[in-house]
Amino acid sequence: MAVIIDQELCKGCGICAKECPNKAIVIENKKAVLQQNCTSCGVCTKVCPFKAANKNSEIKKGAVKCASCPVQCEILEGYTGACQRYRNVEGRLVRNRQLVTETQVGGPLITGVGAGTTYPCCRPAPHIVQDTVDGVEVVTVVTEAPLSYSGVKVKIDTNLFIGEEGAKVKRNGKVVGMVDTEEYGSKMLSIGGANLLTGKDGFIVARTVVEISNGERVTLKVDDGSTLELQVGYPPIIDGVEDTKMRVGCGSATIGMFAASLKEVVDEAIILDHHVVGLLSEHLAGEVVGMSWSGVVPNARKSTRGRYFGEHGKGWGGTNIENPREAIQSVDMSIAKPGIKILVTETTAQNAALFQVEADGSVKEIPMTSEVKAAVDHIAANCESARVSALYVGGTGGSARAGVAVNPIKVTQAVHHGDAKMTVGGAEAFVLPGGGINFMVDVEKVVPKAFTWVPTPATVAPVEYTMPLSKYKEIGGHVQAIQKLGELKK
Repeated sequence: MAVIIDQELCKGCGICAKECPNKAIVIENKKAVLQQNCTSCGVCTKVCPFKAANKNSEIKKGAVKCASCPVQCEILEGYTGACQRYRNVEGRLVRNRQLVTETQVGGPLITGVGAGTTYPCCRPAPHIVQDTVDGVEVVTVVTEAPLSYSGVKVKIDTNLFIGEEGAKVKRNGKVVGMVDTEEYGSKMLSIGGANLLTGKDGFIVARTVVEISNGERVTLKVDDGSTLELQVGYPPIIDGVEDTKMRVGCGSATIGMFAASLKEVVDEAIILDHHVVGLLSEHLAGEVVGMSWSGVVPNARKSTRGRYFGEHGKGWGGTNIENPREAIQSVDMSIAKPGIKILVTETTAQNAALFQVEADGSVKEIPMTSEVKAAVDHIAANCESARVSALYVGGTGGSARAGVAVNPIKVTQAVHHGDAKMTVGGAEAFVLPGGGINFMVDVEKVVPKAFTWVPTPATVAPVEYTMPLSKYKEIGGHVQAIQKLGELKK
């Protein structure tokens, strides 16, 4: 069904051009104009706010209809479908990426990257191969599975505050995910998921999941929070500033690890952290190294001995303290002595300042000594480089199993019992307990550029199931479709 654009209704807003997966629409004279590489995928018909884009009843002349997903692109000679996987070559649709057969030792016999699919899954998977490994006949079944139930968990190594938990994460003004619960030393984002993929902005959601998983740089905006430039394997850029260090621990943990070296150069240390601010002399670690409370009170809410809760903000250690002097709330001069030195720093030690208590209880900043600087540098040296990482998350508990065996439940059981090993793009996946096959995989261990998306919308992941031939027969595998690995590689 060819797409047509009603020029009378078109307002030239450009939304269709931005969303078109093939970049097959351009805006000319404030009107949308279709290009030759249009595949009638229908994205424009769904995103146009003025109903200017529609489909007629005729297939595009000279086009081949793709049946690899429900979209059914109509692809002209020399062009690819919306998913960028299949190209029309002399009237025949072929997978435009060579099947990746090289894998790690102990992995699948081949990967699913470049395999294509046999949608709608009632037929055997695209490749079912057999080989002998350590004297055992082994089978690997591969496919590229469109997964509506999918997303990506993004880990951002930073102490900076990016937004409240649960805050919406947007791309080009469209909601693509949310800020998740924070993990140790890192902020977490949850991008995608079935509800967002099937929502009104599902196309940009799918594209975002795939681009992050493929290691491309994306820019996201947290509601009432930061602008994030993220690329897996690289430092995060937060509000235009690259963050280079991941904290060594919370403020309390930093005190615990470095109490001995800090005690040698200062009388007190406040380690600023938006979760737990540490106070050296009051902390149990301070007692262990022979210190007693100095009389200094940090500007934070007390939790337990030497441990205080910080407040989120854009300041030092991800707190609301932007001037280090503000970290010192007060000094009890009935306990403190004039001349004592107080170090204020962060868990990453990227910022540090040294203060001295005066006879009247006031505090003034003094130059950093070489000994104190060495102690601060020691903390920094134990911090890791900040980077972005991601786990692709998906569920293959549905029809994708039918291409593996005639008894889908037995595929699930084989995976959960460890009788079949599931991998994604050659990388080992962690399968979550409970029903279905819900998995997570480190995108950096997957074959590069392994993910794509189809405008149903859903993401497409390469999936492999590897098991002994005997087990494959037992679960009702499609043994008639098995091919010898050597024959395939020829």
